[in-house]
Amino acid sequence: MGFRLKYDLHTHSVYSRGIFRPHGKGRILDNVLEAEKKGLSAIGISDHGPGHSFYGMKLSDIPSMRRDIENAARSCPGVKVLLSVEANIINPSGRLDVSAEDQGLFDYIIAGYHYGVLGETPLRSFRVFLGGHIKLFSDIAYNTDMVVRALYENDIKILTHPGDKIKVDINELSRACEETDTLMEINNRHDALSSKDLAKAAEYAVSFVISSDAHSPRNVGRYEAALQRALDISLPIDRIVNLWSF
Repeated sequence: MGFRLKYDLHTHSVYSRGIFRPHGKGRILDNVLEAEKKGLSAIGISDHGPGHSFYGMKLSDIPSMRRDIENAARSCPGVKVLLSVEANIINPSGRLDVSAEDQGLFDYIIAGYHYGVLGETPLRSFRVFLGGHIKLFSDIAYNTDMVVRALYENDIKILTHPGDKIKVDINELSRACEETDTLMEINNRHDALSSKDLAKAAEYAVSFVISSDAHSPRNVGRYEAALQRALDISLPIDRIVNLWSF
């Protein structure tokens, strides 16, 4: 049996602006050209949310991003190009670093936990960060509640790399994704969902999406590592919304 990715909704561009150099390595056009080369029907440009201290996008860049998307779409008419943002889950209130009003500026929202975001409670956020590195500071209940609240408080299309960087209760996250109709990501760049967590999530009525999480154009549309984790646990392929089998 062969497999092919239909579309890739999680890619980064130079609009993920690093302090000294872009965190994303390619222009929007470069990502779209690679998507066309790999036969994708659609691509999402989903740069990091503006609350990230080191490589967040700027909301003031959205008009430029829209122009770049329009130009890329004209160059590659067979590829639908969408504007998204990988918002940051960090606040105990459930609010993202993209306000409810500003979320309307995007075609869809994806969100996940990242280091480098202070949010509403900087000291607590720093402890969450420490918990990702030192077991003594890890608070699974707090981390899980933070993500679950974000799922219920926002219209999130994809929960990105669940279980990466901080420990969470995958069962609780899966239940929340089931109730909010949120796709759970099998990330090709990170081992998240891991095979173990994917097996737990599969027990719930959730759907999955494979994302390249490409930070350079050559990685747009990559799916092999993510697919292998799905195959390792015999996940029915029809539960992955953007994968064709033939």
